[in-house]
Amino acid sequence: MGSVKLWPDPEPDTYSLERCLRQKGYQWVGGLDEVGRGPLAGPVVAACVVLEENCDYSIFVDSKTIRAEKRASLYDELRKNGAKIGVGIVSEVDIDRLNILQASLQAMKKAVLAMPLQPDFLLVDGNQPIPMAIPQQTLVKGESKSASIAAASIIAKVVRDELMEKYHLQYPEYNFQQNRGYPTLEHRQAIKTHGPCAIHRQSFKCVKEFIVKT
Repeated sequence: MGSVKLWPDPEPDTYSLERCLRQKGYQWVGGLDEVGRGPLAGPVVAACVVLEENCDYSIFVDSKTIRAEKRASLYDELRKNGAKIGVGIVSEVDIDRLNILQASLQAMKKAVLAMPLQPDFLLVDGNQPIPMAIPQQTLVKGESKSASIAAASIIAKVVRDELMEKYHLQYPEYNFQQNRGYPTLEHRQAIKTHGPCAIHRQSFKCVKEFIVKT
C-alpha cells in the first residue's frame, strides 16, 4: 500500500489535492467516503468518485451540510457531467459479523472495485486506509478538504437514503423514511415496542437488548 506526500497549492481550495496529484502523474484520483456508521439499522454505503478535471468542483460539499433536495440535484449533476462513480454496500448482517469499522472499509473497497476504471490514487475520508494496494492518503474531515471526497459523500448519502425509504415500505413501524435508521428517540422506542426487525444491527446497543433468545 503506497503513500505520497502531498504539497497543496499555496492557497488550497477543495481541488488542490487532486490537482497536485495530477501534476505528479496520477490520472485518476478517486475520493472515497461512506455513510451509515451510526445507524441501528440498514447497510453501510460507500462511494468512490473521480471528478472530471474541468468540472465546477466548488459545488461539491459535505453531504451532511446540505438539504436532501440539493443532494439529489448534485447527485444528478455528477451522473451527467462525466464523473466516474462506484458504489459499495455492506449489509447489516456483515456489519454484525465484521464490526462497523471493518464493514466500512470493505464498503469502500467494494466501491473502488465497482468503478468503471481503477483509480491510480485514492483520497480516503477518515484515518484508516482501505485494504487495497493502491496509493492512498487518509484525510480526517476529508469532505471539507477534497471535492472528490465530498462528491463521494453525496453519492453514498443519496443511495443509502433511497435504500432506507424502500425499507420503510417493508417496516413502516420504525419510520425509516424519516430517521434513516439512526437512533432517534422515536426509533429506539419503536424497537422497544416492536422488537428489532430483519435489518436491525444485532450487535449494536439499543438493539441487542431487545433480541429474543430462542
